Amino acid sequence: MSKETVTLINNSTGKQTEMPLLSGSVGPKVADIRKLYAEQDIFTYDPGFTSTGSCKSAITYIDGDEGVLLHRGYAIADLAENCEFLEVAYLILKGELPNPEQKAKFEKDIIRHSMLNEQINFFYRGFRRDAHPMAVMCGVVGAMAAFYHDSTDINDPHQRMIASYRLIAKMPTVTGWAYKYMQGQPFMYPQNGLSYAENFLHLMFATPCEQYKVSPVLAKAMDRILILHADHEQNASTSTVRLAGSSGANPFACIAAGIASLWGPAHGGANEAVLNMLGEIGSVERIPEFIKKAKDKDDPFRLMGFGHRVYKNYDPRAKIMQKTCHEVLDELGVQDEPLLKLAMELERIALEDDYFVSRKLFPNVDFYSGIIFRAMGIPTQMFTSLFALARTVGWIAQWNEMLTDPDQKIGRPRQLYVGEPQRAFIPLDKRA
Repeated sequence: MSKETVTLINNSTGKQTEMPLLSGSVGPKVADIRKLYAEQDIFTYDPGFTSTGSCKSAITYIDGDEGVLLHRGYAIADLAENCEFLEVAYLILKGELPNPEQKAKFEKDIIRHSMLNEQINFFYRGFRRDAHPMAVMCGVVGAMAAFYHDSTDINDPHQRMIASYRLIAKMPTVTGWAYKYMQGQPFMYPQNGLSYAENFLHLMFATPCEQYKVSPVLAKAMDRILILHADHEQNASTSTVRLAGSSGANPFACIAAGIASLWGPAHGGANEAVLNMLGEIGSVERIPEFIKKAKDKDDPFRLMGFGHRVYKNYDPRAKIMQKTCHEVLDELGVQDEPLLKLAMELERIALEDDYFVSRKLFPNVDFYSGIIFRAMGIPTQMFTSLFALARTVGWIAQWNEMLTDPDQKIGRPRQLYVGEPQRAFIPLDKRA
C-alpha cells in the first residue's frame, strides 16, 4: 500500500521533495520534513513553533477548537472528578490508571521520598527573605543534583525512576519551605499519614505551636488544582525540559529549567497577572470602564485570565475550576471579600457579553485558580510556585519519554539570519 505524501516543489530550482504524511492516533496529520534541508537546501521558518511538531508523545492530547484535553486517552473532567492526584500522576508516568495494589504501592513509594536532605535546610538560608519563591525553587531544585547525585545517571532506568519519584515527592516540601522562608516561619516536615494534597497544605499552613487540621474541601480543591495543571502537551516549560534533557542534562537541572520557563508572566505567571489586573480595576463600579478598554483595539489593556493560546473554545479545565472555586468560597465564607466579589462580577459579565462570547474569550483555568489561591490566603507571589508543583509530574513524564524515543536528537533549532554577510576585516587604525 502506498504511503500518503505531500510534495514540495521549489519554483526556483524545479526540485521536488516528497514528504511522508504521518498520522497520530488522533489530531491533524504531520508532514515529515526531515529530508527537506538535505534535498532542497532550505529549512522552515516557524516563530514560536506554532506549526512544528518537535517530538512524538503518547502522554497528552489537546484539541483547542473542540476544548478537549486528554491524558493517556482519559478526559480531564473524568480524572479531576474521580481520581486523586497521585492516581493521575501514575497514569501520566506509566500510561495506565493504577489498580488498588499499584496505587497503594505508588503512594508508599512517593511518601518515603517526601523529606528533603537536612543540609538543604541551610541552603534556603542563603536566600534573601524577600526573594521570589520561583527564584528559590529554581535554585533549590537545580541544587538537588548535588544532594542526590546517586540518581543522576540518565542511562540507568532505575536511577531515572528514583529521580522521578524524588522530584514528585519532594516538590511539595520544596514549595512549602519556599513559602515558610518568605513568611519567616519555621519549616514544617512532611506527614506520611496525609494525602499528597493534604500534606502540601500542612507544609504551607501548619506551625509547631498548634495542631493544623486540613479542611477536606480545601484538600479536594488543591487535589483538583494539581490534576488540572499536571501536564499540558508541548508548552513552553515542557519544551524547555525536553530541550535541556536532549543534551543529556541531569533530571534536576532539567526540571529547574522548566521552573525558570514557567516563571514567565505569559505562561505560569498568568494567574498572578489575574490578581494584579483585579487590583488595577479596584472595584465593581469600575468594571464597565475596563470592559470598554478591553474592547478598544487601540488600548493596550487586556483582560487577564480570559481566552487561551490553544483553546479556541471553553478551556475544559476552567469548567472544573469554576465549580471548585465556588466550593472554596462557600467553605471559607469569603464571597464578600472585595477582590473576590469583583472577580465573580467580572466572570458574570464576560460570560454574558456578546463581545467576549463571540470571540470565545471565556474565563480560563488561570482566572479561577488565582481566585482560589487568594481565598485560601496564599500570597500572589506563590501562585506560579504551585503551578510548578503540579506540573512537575508532566515534566518528568515528558523527560522520560524523550530519553527513550529512538528518534530523539539534541535540540538544535535553525534560524533565519538577517545580519551582515561576511565582511573584510578593517584594522583598528584604519577605521573611521
